[in-house]
Amino acid sequence: MLFTPRVAIIDFVTEYYYDTDTRAHRTKLHGLKKDVLESFGAFDKKVFEEGKLSVKTKELIAVAAAHITRCPYCIAGHTRRAKRAGATDEEIAEAIFVAVAMNAGASLAHSSIAMKALEEEK
Repeated sequence: MLFTPRVAIIDFVTEYYYDTDTRAHRTKLHGLKKDVLESFGAFDKKVFEEGKLSVKTKELIAVAAAHITRCPYCIAGHTRRAKRAGATDEEIAEAIFVAVAMNAGASLAHSSIAMKALEEEK
């Protein structure tokens, strides 16, 4: 197999950051703090119930938020849940672009910190 930087980066990220056997680790966490993890599960279930916002809308918000928090498990899970709640591929893509805009906007907003620091160094 040819070595390519892209493959090396994917292998590195998979091996060091996002373990594919997360269930075993979560089982250990559950054993250590069952009450807390179960409380989180109940909270998450309640948040995503139909309310003033539809489940579909909540899942589209979650897709965007997951892209901002950069959680690969949340991205995959909420994308699937959005699809099951009736979101179209176009709606999911649009939600992702909202996240892209929010991330870019945050970088632009925070640029003032760097510009202020440059002024302070004069």
